[in-house]
Amino acid sequence: MILRRLSQSLKQQNWTAIWIEFVLLVTGVFLGIQVSNWNAAHAEERLGRAYAQQLARDLRVDQDSLSGLMGYYAAVLQSVLETDALLRADIPDPRALVINAYRATEVRYVPQLRATWDQMVSAGHVDLLPKGMAEGGLAQYYGFDTARETYAMGLDSPYRRTVRRIIPIAMQVAIQAGCSDSSTVAFVETCDFDADPAELKEIAQALRSDPMVLADLREQYSTVANAVSNLRGTRDGLPAALALLGATRTAGDEATP
Repeated sequence: MILRRLSQSLKQQNWTAIWIEFVLLVTGVFLGIQVSNWNAAHAEERLGRAYAQQLARDLRVDQDSLSGLMGYYAAVLQSVLETDALLRADIPDPRALVINAYRATEVRYVPQLRATWDQMVSAGHVDLLPKGMAEGGLAQYYGFDTARETYAMGLDSPYRRTVRRIIPIAMQVAIQAGCSDSSTVAFVETCDFDADPAELKEIAQALRSDPMVLADLREQYSTVANAVSNLRGTRDGLPAALALLGATRTAGDEATP
């Protein structure tokens, strides 16, 4: 409509009308661009809030997972200490020695919830997060999976290889069946399995007779103690990130204790 009137005014050489219609045309284009930019900015803001809300949920789940893994490896560490005491005892309880020696080899892994973060990175949307969020340690957190590294170190433990080489397969199967931790991040309270006392005594003696068991156990202590410390450090670093996301929480999305 404005263009038609402008064209008509040009034919009539109505310069006042031409100027007014030109100004209206430029103003309309400018306002259209501004409205488009405003809509785009608000769409990005909404997307950023949605990302932040989901990241907050993921981080709180990870926080709980890391706490559970800390408890798990603290139990492994306790078995390391009990194994050390039993290996040094004059007349150790064979059953207790075999159980603790085996439990001191245990490892566990709970993966990070990182689908939201990976989606943001692949889409180039990290800058939509609240100011300082990525720089506040989130990129570092997702760049290094402490739980995975802990698990890998545990699998590669010399002590794990030594002890599982000594304990017969049938006994390992029995321990796993009676003391399974497959459905939780902590040991079962009661380790109950059937075993021949004579066989337990023989295995306990084999553990005490192999000099590598005690030597590797010393290294295992350091490995597991560091695992607990590293998991704690990673977990304790998450509240700072969650604090930056705190304003995005909803009433139905409460923080996990």
